[in-house]
Amino acid sequence: METILDVSVVIVNWNTRDILRDCLVSVFGQTQGIACEVIVVDNASHDGSVEMVRKEFPRVILIANEENRGFAAGNNQGMTTAQGRYVLLLNSDTIVLDGAIEKAVAFADAHPETAVTGCRVLNSDRTPQASCFMFPSALNMLLSALYLYKLFPKNRFFGRERMTWWDKSSSRAVDVVSGCFMMVRREAIQQVGVMDETFFMYAEETDWCYRFKKAGWKVMFVPEACIIHLGKASSRQVAPTMRLQLSGSILYFLKKHAGTPEYILGCVLTALFFLVRIPGWLAKTCVPTRDRSNAWGTVRTYARGMVGAARGYRGLCVVDRPVLPVGAHARASSPEAQR
Repeated sequence: METILDVSVVIVNWNTRDILRDCLVSVFGQTQGIACEVIVVDNASHDGSVEMVRKEFPRVILIANEENRGFAAGNNQGMTTAQGRYVLLLNSDTIVLDGAIEKAVAFADAHPETAVTGCRVLNSDRTPQASCFMFPSALNMLLSALYLYKLFPKNRFFGRERMTWWDKSSSRAVDVVSGCFMMVRREAIQQVGVMDETFFMYAEETDWCYRFKKAGWKVMFVPEACIIHLGKASSRQVAPTMRLQLSGSILYFLKKHAGTPEYILGCVLTALFFLVRIPGWLAKTCVPTRDRSNAWGTVRTYARGMVGAARGYRGLCVVDRPVLPVGAHARASSPEAQR
């Protein structure tokens, strides 16, 4: 009798060999109670990631791309191979804790209206990371850019975009869950489709959650499932580029799902976001420290962002895509990753 797989774990990797190894060890160690397959999609790494997977994890289904196809495209590749009732998109810079995947499967089985199941996400020191968010909007961009959620974290209005007022101790329907752990029901994928590859990197899971909710499905946060997320393991390699890419992806989300007035307002707010931060970084260039060159780099990046935002999302999204890090990437839907 053919075994029915409970979950297919899809991991997109780009030059994160050592932490990918730790991730795979945790996945195999924490999925003993369910039928599981693991698919690694490597986006043309040059650090020996492919060789490591082939040698140390023969059970892994490995897809080795000859070019960096993007985070969304990489996950879509994995999904075409996946055989599980659920597909778990998992970042390579994560460690699965205490049966988190089994707990997510059990929750989704008990709640058939759920398309996407997210989990509690921790830093390496076990402090909580933001893992649930509202959809991008001009209002949320404004509140986030002004740091009002930091000044008033318990306020439901000021903390709305990152849901800072909520202690994450209970299950709840949300707009978006973190893309570092995103388990999706196969039937929902068949209805809504796979990720929009136009995003390439950042906000692709935000767009996907929006499409699931628009089709009548729920996106749920489950606190019992828990992982460690190191964060930005690939994106820190080209951090200035990623700051622009993130803003461009958010603007593309607005263009795709919001009206033209809100999209234009979003472009203005993005330009202002970069503009108001340039004087502070210019001041840092006057201080003779080792970080002086980094400060100049940030000034140049923010100046590019200010000018690029005036051209819309295309002015911020990176054109030379193969240089982009795709694998363990920062959370997509919030401007916070720019800071």
